[in-house]
Amino acid sequence: MTLRKLFLSLIPCILGPILLLAGFRQETVGEDLAMKARRIHDRVLTVDTHCDTPMRLLRGGNWDIGVRHASGDRASGKVDLPRMVEGGLDAEFFAVFIGQGERTEEGYARAKEWALKTLDAIHAMGEKYPDLVGLALTPDDAYRLEKQGLRIAFIGMENGYPVGKSIENLEEFYKRGVRYLTLCHSRDNDICDSSTDRQDPEDRGLSDFGREVVASCNRLGMMVDVSHISDKSFCDVLAVTKAPVIASHSSCRALCDSPRNLSDEMIKALAANGGVIQICFLSSYLRTPQPNLERDRALKELQEKYGSMRNIEDEAVRKKAREEFEAIRAKFPAEEATVADVVDHIEHVIKIAGIDHVGIGTDFDGGGGVEGCNDVSEMFRVTEELVRRGHTEKEIAKIWGGNVMRVFRRVIAVSAGLRR
Repeated sequence: MTLRKLFLSLIPCILGPILLLAGFRQETVGEDLAMKARRIHDRVLTVDTHCDTPMRLLRGGNWDIGVRHASGDRASGKVDLPRMVEGGLDAEFFAVFIGQGERTEEGYARAKEWALKTLDAIHAMGEKYPDLVGLALTPDDAYRLEKQGLRIAFIGMENGYPVGKSIENLEEFYKRGVRYLTLCHSRDNDICDSSTDRQDPEDRGLSDFGREVVASCNRLGMMVDVSHISDKSFCDVLAVTKAPVIASHSSCRALCDSPRNLSDEMIKALAANGGVIQICFLSSYLRTPQPNLERDRALKELQEKYGSMRNIEDEAVRKKAREEFEAIRAKFPAEEATVADVVDHIEHVIKIAGIDHVGIGTDFDGGGGVEGCNDVSEMFRVTEELVRRGHTEKEIAKIWGGNVMRVFRRVIAVSAGLRR
């Protein structure tokens, strides 16, 4: 045998162990990253500033937030207490969502009644499962409950419609535990104009009553939430608020051109105010959807038939509308955004405004959910992606809860000063 043939015959013997070791090392690196991410995830306070799960609490039937539901089943929803434990989510802001209705005394009365029922349901959750979850009214409550090994329930109100035209209503909601107010939803109301309602093409911004509402939130220690509001409303809020504000579930317009997202100028202004933008997991706010004329036509016809699904008061009609919507989604599936897209938006905020002004607001059970993190049991996947990109534990702690808790503390401090 020539030396050349001998050398060639030995190559598999030499390279085999090396390649095997390289494959083992690659697998080990992946395991190491996942383990490191999970350790960080378990050490930091993790906060999601928006889910619409309370709507499920009001539907009755067999759905129970204290029971684990199968992931991927629409009937399961995106959030329950056992899956919060699995995903390592410590704190959830449960939203009291009220769709915008008629701006009449009767409309305000119905909205307030529904808001109080929703609040009752959230409180009942805590009373039914005191060994699983506790209601938090302050950041100190959250850290105390975390040490006790409990999930943490904060309350936000999505849409100021139930306030009607009465600051006394706002004060009542505060007493019942509401700690942020999303000033409007998808339509204009008496507080301000919405980012998605252009029936009146003029953006009128914050009303005189809206200025009273912002001032009252500052006085009470309730965070003002600028998600959903129009660009002028946003600017008007920052001009009058004495405390930092939050965007509880919005993303970056520079990466996805939706009016529901904040422009770079708005994000910088929010940071100058000391506030925080909580990145939303709704795919159409993370990645510009690919055009699909047939799907758009079907959705437009559904909108014309039922109006906004969230504003349907009759449960049977809402159920039928939801079934038709799901049928359209099944026929024309949209490409889902990913955890990487979520972190792209987080990093964009860090790039233009700094690490202190970004967090997470999934909008689970309100349309939120991405590939890789489609319900609360997978929340640690976001931390994995942040670790993969080289973010430190200190940075991750700020993103996951530190920033919004800092804003919350400042809102409380401003309130104390205004009450003196």
